[in-house]
Amino acid sequence: MSSIKIGIIGGSGLGEALGAETGKTVWPDTPFGAPSSPLTLTTWQGVDIAILQRHGPGHIHPPSFVPYRANIFALKSLGVTHIIASGATGSLREDIAPGDLVIVDQVIDKTHRRPGTFYEKAAVHVELAQPFCPVMRQWLLGAAGKMAADFTGKIHPRGTYVCMEGPAFSTKAESLMHRQWGGDLIGMTAMPEAKLAREAEIAYALIALPTDYDCWKPHDPNVPQMELLSEIIGNLKKASAAGIALIKAALTDVSSLRQQPSPAHEALKLAIWSDKTKIPPEEIKKLAPLWGRYF
Repeated sequence: MSSIKIGIIGGSGLGEALGAETGKTVWPDTPFGAPSSPLTLTTWQGVDIAILQRHGPGHIHPPSFVPYRANIFALKSLGVTHIIASGATGSLREDIAPGDLVIVDQVIDKTHRRPGTFYEKAAVHVELAQPFCPVMRQWLLGAAGKMAADFTGKIHPRGTYVCMEGPAFSTKAESLMHRQWGGDLIGMTAMPEAKLAREAEIAYALIALPTDYDCWKPHDPNVPQMELLSEIIGNLKKASAAGIALIKAALTDVSSLRQQPSPAHEALKLAIWSDKTKIPPEEIKKLAPLWGRYF
């Protein structure tokens, strides 16, 4: 793939933290409304990037009401080929410590209130056995050795992310159940974001940022709640800084992404099951940035 444009989905201030060159800001409209935030189009060491704040300026969109479809459609319409996403999570495993990073490889989707597809007037069934791009995951893991030596945490090469609806956190019984399911992380934003990226034929990788041990692991009853909250915020800042450092390191060399196409880039090749002559022409036109090349 000769043309690479990388979308980065994260929190506010990401562009400044990356030290990206000054670019332009756009706020495109889509058939699914406006995205969460304006998109900053810029470059990092010659790589075109588009930065989006998932929860919007001021963190105003709770997980269930993030406009996921508008976000992914906007990125696709701007030519994004690969997405690096990040997000805070709880850890369901003792060995995944707060402040570590996890390059997620699997997901269990427990969400139920969020539109999970672009294709409401056609039968489109994408392959999702590997919900996170294996090419991007290896690219990120390969960049870990380039990170600054002051990162003292661990980068876990895989992990299963349980995506819950929220916005309330898990009960203890749920947290223990998620561990029994084989979950390693608990979060609220990976889905349907990863699923929609696949439907848009965008390669997608997720860097999870563990901040605490969820509620399966009892807290010290002698530690005040405000102190626990401060600790969680501190862990988030540590993990976020490490995540940005990893993204920076990876963006210094995107040759592997150019040389090895992602399976996601042909996700629709065998996925459109409807008779194309029966799909409403206005629907084909509306979703042209996603599936236009197949008509």
